[in-house]
Amino acid sequence: CPPGTMASSGSGKSTSEVSTHLSGSSQQRKKLTSICDNCKSKMQLVADLLLLSSETRPINTESLSVFGESFEKCRDTIIARTKGLSILTHDVQSQLNMGKFGEVGESLVEMGDLVVSLTECSAHAAYLAAVETPGSQPALPGLVDRYKVTRCRHEVEQNCGTLKTTPLGDLAPQLLLEISQNISKNLKTLTDACVLASEKSKDKFAKEQFKLSVKCMSTSATALLACVKEVKTSPSELTRNRCVLFCGPLVQSVNALVGFATEPQFLGKAATIDPEGKAVHTAILGGAMSVVSACVLLTQCLRDIAQHPESSTKMTEYRERLRNSACAVSDGCNLLSQALRERSSPRTLPPVNSNSVN
Repeated sequence: CPPGTMASSGSGKSTSEVSTHLSGSSQQRKKLTSICDNCKSKMQLVADLLLLSSETRPINTESLSVFGESFEKCRDTIIARTKGLSILTHDVQSQLNMGKFGEVGESLVEMGDLVVSLTECSAHAAYLAAVETPGSQPALPGLVDRYKVTRCRHEVEQNCGTLKTTPLGDLAPQLLLEISQNISKNLKTLTDACVLASEKSKDKFAKEQFKLSVKCMSTSATALLACVKEVKTSPSELTRNRCVLFCGPLVQSVNALVGFATEPQFLGKAATIDPEGKAVHTAILGGAMSVVSACVLLTQCLRDIAQHPESSTKMTEYRERLRNSACAVSDGCNLLSQALRERSSPRTLPPVNSNSVN
């Protein structure tokens, strides 16, 4: 229920119970705001890397390896996931109407992950459809997968951001464990990618620089994770501040490593496609962009609602925008499904906000 309603006369609630409810609701709203920010930045990054860049390259992730070279498998999976996305947007609105901000946050995390996998799948399907057209030449893999390492950099930055901005009282052992595990997992992916690139590289400088980049990153990571362990054991502003200090060198070393690893000479060559292939590729990416843009708008609406009290004069406007965004998600899903079925653009005009997800 909306904050403040329990405080009405004759509610039978003591003042302490009311204030506990309000602070609980306030905490949940605060957490939802943070989830909205993380979710939005992840969706925007993936859209920038896979949709707006318009590069014709396959997407090499574990979840996509099951599709191989099958456009049909990719298409059927995407269409199934768009249905799941429509259900989630409906759930979010229902949970919000009941004031269940905690559940809204959980649904939003799920929605963000679904949008990322949907975008990856759509970009891969667009590539497969494009290279099937006559006269096309498939992409040539390079030493480094740009998408994979850039995603890792983003995850490290996000986790360090959480560590830097979360108040000491909210840095629960479980959250600190999750941050440590997330950072370690992404650093392992970056390390493996660079070790492989170093082994395969024929350039003497590059061979050594990949190794040195990993060494630099690993040293910074060891120093930061030791601080995280210490703040978990002995929480204080002093131990927390050490985490903030040592986040800097790790983020810098990861940025340097990814900046070097994604130089053009390490990235291979995108597919060469004829105008027909380009049209198919653009149509599918455009459909996916419609979905992402609508989901970004929906996330922004949820953030606005979370930041304002129920009594705010703007609440009616925000809720109307939320309904419109949910309709736009549904429309985007239909456009994407149609583009995949027809392998052509379902409309001549580009979707609203197709040139940007900001």
